[in-house]
Amino acid sequence: MDLQQMRYVVAVAETNSFTRAAERCLVVQSALSHQVARLEKELGARLFERTSRRVQLTPAGAAFLPSARQCLDAAEQAVNEVAAAVGEIRGRLAVGVIPSVAAVDVPGALRDFNQRYPKVRISLSVGASERLVEQVREGGVGVAFLGLPTTVRPEGVNSRELARDRLVAVVGPDHPLAQESAVDLRRLSSEVFVDLPARTAGRVQSDLAFSAAGIHRDVAFEVTNADFLARLAGQGLGVAMLPSAYAAQLTGVITIEVTDAPTRVEYMIWSRDNRTPAATAFLAILGIPGDDDTE
Repeated sequence: MDLQQMRYVVAVAETNSFTRAAERCLVVQSALSHQVARLEKELGARLFERTSRRVQLTPAGAAFLPSARQCLDAAEQAVNEVAAAVGEIRGRLAVGVIPSVAAVDVPGALRDFNQRYPKVRISLSVGASERLVEQVREGGVGVAFLGLPTTVRPEGVNSRELARDRLVAVVGPDHPLAQESAVDLRRLSSEVFVDLPARTAGRVQSDLAFSAAGIHRDVAFEVTNADFLARLAGQGLGVAMLPSAYAAQLTGVITIEVTDAPTRVEYMIWSRDNRTPAATAFLAILGIPGDDDTE
């Protein structure tokens, strides 16, 4: 059993096709199929069920796949650690980010990182804060930018607080509140809201503020993306509650100060146990020591 055979198995499992797996691995299909068959013979079990229409993992293949991925990741990590020891940073950097991050110019930071470490392959995923924390803990994402209520801290990861920001009300130009310079939560409670899904970090900060004030509000529209949230507010479908630094970047909407608004905390997080040389280098670009932890 060798690493190349494991790469072929993982590629077939992820593409559900020997043809596409061969294209990904830059080999002819016959060579890939031969190596997978050799591995199956060595293991004494078929890893894939092959039909004229599809390829899928057998129970044995499903059992083999996680360990194969771990072996490949460990091998890549070993190569990257050796390269880092002689001053060369390469490998992969997976960055997670919430759509409304404002404390750091993420595209600019990635540009600077790419110019300094061109051999590192960068992937950027956008998601909710709570999911990004899970992905960093699990090792799928190396570093991530979050936004959380002041009552919540990232758990199971290293973290650095980047900034604190108060939420503002965001409305369309024709909304009745558009002429107001400031409002409070009680005044806002009479309006219809557009917001993120319930129980997400971006939603919780607003829900907690209204609940603490003993006020009910009507969330008529729920969306998963802050950019689209602002677009709905801009069309007059409701009031959105967004961080002021992020709202300042929006066009086509009016922002209104909320005198008793909740505060959001932006964090940078990274793995406690499996930080790669690329992740360490990216933290250094941002001026963050790799062993820093606000918890």
